[in-house]
Amino acid sequence: MTDPTLSEFQAFIRDRYHDTDAARGPAHTFLWFMEEVGELSEALALRARGDGDDTNLREEFADVLAWLTTLANITGVDLAQAVHDKYVVGGGPPGTK
Repeated sequence: MTDPTLSEFQAFIRDRYHDTDAARGPAHTFLWFMEEVGELSEALALRARGDGDDTNLREEFADVLAWLTTLANITGVDLAQAVHDKYVVGGGPPGTK
């Protein structure tokens, strides 16, 4: 899969991991997600100190997106639709995300 859309990526994650993810459930999956956010935070801090690894930084961004997508899948949220509804149609909250 080259340069997937958000919907394609969500389907890929669902097809590959759904059974395991659904069995784990939202609460435990959220803990995994937060662990990945922590790893991204560490990668960003290393970069800010001039000691970062760009490959690792990209991997951590990818992991965070994958785990966020997993949470969306097991809670029945269509990420592309959610983004469209809030930011494209709704314009997003003024001045913030």
